[in-house]
Amino acid sequence: MTQTEKPGIVVAGHGSRDPDAVREFEALVELVRARAPDDVVTHGYLEFSSPTIAEAVQANLAAGTRQVAVVPGVLLAARHAKNDMPAEVQAMARDYPDIDFHFGAPMNLHPQLLQLAQERIVEAEATSPLTVRRTDTCLVLVGRGTTDPDANGEVSKLARMLEEGMGFGGVYVCYSGTATPLVADGLRAAARMGYQRLVVLPFFLFDGVLVKRIYAAADDLREREPGLEVLKAGYFGVHSHVADVIIERAREAVAGRAAMNCSLCKYRVQIVGFEQQVGEPQRAHHLAVRGLLAQVPATASATASATAPETAAAPSYAPYEPHPIEAESFRIIAAGRDWSGFPASHLTVLQRLVHTSGDFGAVDDMYFSPGAVESGILALLRCKRVLTDVTMVQTGLKRQLLEQLGIDTWCGVHDRETHLMSAAEGITRSAAGVRRGWQKFGNDVVLAIGDAPTAIAEAARLIRDHGWRPQLVIGLPVGFVGTRETKDELRRCLQVPRITNSGTRGGSPWAASVVNGLMIDALNQLAGYEAR
Repeated sequence: MTQTEKPGIVVAGHGSRDPDAVREFEALVELVRARAPDDVVTHGYLEFSSPTIAEAVQANLAAGTRQVAVVPGVLLAARHAKNDMPAEVQAMARDYPDIDFHFGAPMNLHPQLLQLAQERIVEAEATSPLTVRRTDTCLVLVGRGTTDPDANGEVSKLARMLEEGMGFGGVYVCYSGTATPLVADGLRAAARMGYQRLVVLPFFLFDGVLVKRIYAAADDLREREPGLEVLKAGYFGVHSHVADVIIERAREAVAGRAAMNCSLCKYRVQIVGFEQQVGEPQRAHHLAVRGLLAQVPATASATASATAPETAAAPSYAPYEPHPIEAESFRIIAAGRDWSGFPASHLTVLQRLVHTSGDFGAVDDMYFSPGAVESGILALLRCKRVLTDVTMVQTGLKRQLLEQLGIDTWCGVHDRETHLMSAAEGITRSAAGVRRGWQKFGNDVVLAIGDAPTAIAEAARLIRDHGWRPQLVIGLPVGFVGTRETKDELRRCLQVPRITNSGTRGGSPWAASVVNGLMIDALNQLAGYEAR
């Protein structure tokens, strides 16, 4: 930089439907500006609110900066800090190749934030007329909750540091969403631990929909348990400690010392239970709601702020459009035999099986339990997870449909824990993968088995003996050892919807084709609802 150029700081916030959260974030930005008078400080939001991060960068550059540090105004490194905000910075670097961009680390467990947590707890204790020893107090720390175990683990780490540093008798960690236990469950569990007092501390920067829910849950517990003192500590809010951490992160970024917590990042190293996400493309997920509230009328924004959760706007759906060659194939299939004897709801699945097998007779052995197709479609739209016995089924699912419908897939056959379970229990890896899927996801899955009869046998055992109720079981393995018998066993599993066939024919492409057919029908149904 030249002598006349100022460094730039862009504070990148999450954004909120709640105007209280937006006001507090902007007050914090003003505090950062006051404590860094030699910098150009602007702010932008990832979701819902305006200005966007791109607009904040533009304002910063308009003030004459040539070096910009984009600092996540978030506490922990989860999806927003690892995926969405870096995507914004990358786009800005592409649009402004002559500008020196730096990306800062999130605030993380900075010592000043630990001091601020201590301050909020002491303030909460001061509101009580009672004198209660810390050893008779349980700290309930409420994190945001993410799909990233590293970030969730940092909440537990903070809880342990506060427990030991302040002398609490116990600590309980819960989350406002995504991770478990949720707030209400956590408060109930903490109330049963026998402490005289609970201090509920939201590990949040600002007010908003989620903080209000946390306080409401604490109020509900206080009413249900009149003999238990429940104190509500403040969230971090607009404080000099928070502002100073943001400025420090900006300085670190420019100096090349910005350090993400990558030693246990699920995208970079194999974390127990998340092995499949190593190397996963880190795509932005926020684009549908970037600057959303500026795109709707003010009255609608106010209503949404007061009533809606902080979730993305509903996506728009278009009917499935096959490739011209695929469309011609299905025209031939539709004309190639008499389909009048099959229920109309089964035709998409059946015709895709003919397309996969190249055999019009493949559908004659198929079995659908009553309502299986309808249950499968609803499950895909509600649960949004397909569990497979082998990766060949997983890779046979149409990627475009999975992304349009937001459906996740999981196959544990090659995971380390599956290998350990297989060896320890004396079962096949496919059966162990199914058992792990039951343990991880419970009933909210569509189970698609295309290779291993042992996977069907294990699923049937779990359904019969352990009350597993997957939303739909598709069992179409191919082979001669145990294949007929396990398919017959699945057909007798009256407790769950199921799609299978008789005989030895089948395979992973067949199972994938059934799921693809269900996804096509699901997408077309959504598109039909929107067209009404």
